[in-house]
Amino acid sequence: MERSEFAGVVAMVTGAGQGIGAAVARALVAEGAVVAAVDREAGPLAGIAAESEAVRPYALDVSDAQAVDAAVDVMERQLGPIGVLVNVAGVLRPGPVLELSDADWAETFAVNTTGVFHTGRAVGRRMAERGRGAVVTVGSNAAGVPRAGMAAYAASKAAATMFTRCLGLELARSGVRCNVVSPGSTDTRMQRGLWGEDAEAAERRVIEGDLAAWRVGIPLGRIAAPADVAEAVLFLASDRARHITMHDLYVDGGATLRA
Repeated sequence: MERSEFAGVVAMVTGAGQGIGAAVARALVAEGAVVAAVDREAGPLAGIAAESEAVRPYALDVSDAQAVDAAVDVMERQLGPIGVLVNVAGVLRPGPVLELSDADWAETFAVNTTGVFHTGRAVGRRMAERGRGAVVTVGSNAAGVPRAGMAAYAASKAAATMFTRCLGLELARSGVRCNVVSPGSTDTRMQRGLWGEDAEAAERRVIEGDLAAWRVGIPLGRIAAPADVAEAVLFLASDRARHITMHDLYVDGGATLRA
């Protein structure tokens, strides 16, 4: 049976050009939503926008506060009130702390944390005025468990997670729910960028664990697909989760043992 739980809902999805963001956009469209698909460059959005008339592309740098405010105004004029915001846009600049550059640290936080603040503030104001809405931030299980070589990413995701929970507390009386989905290793371009040339061996190490990196494996024995994360996002954005807010849902196959 075709689902239409989000029929008529306008959803803004950042990082929609690829990976988890694209999977979320596709899942929302399948449920009947109109998706304002956001990415830094127009190029990555072309493919997802070509798949459905319900996807409207918007090139936007979420680290630019004025650009975010202006874009949200345009989206609501063109599409209608935004009922769902999904923050997926993110960057990864791996490396040991002692070798990490100021620029890599700053860019990681500009997108992964400040970008979530900009969109959450701009859309949250409008949702609060209307007395309804759902915000879901895609964080990372690295926000709750230390990862060698990923300090900037983990710290930025931890900050975005707590920001989203604080936003949920402040907007709760307005009827707006704010939650987090924290994936583990997921089969995306970002993940494969960490694997090097021997992707098969790298994937096996992720699943089996890597003692040298103080990392346990994935008990369920598989890397997540972007669609696995998208399904969790849709649940938390839906009325099925109407009494859930400020929650952090790990979608990592048990990789962190929910530490």
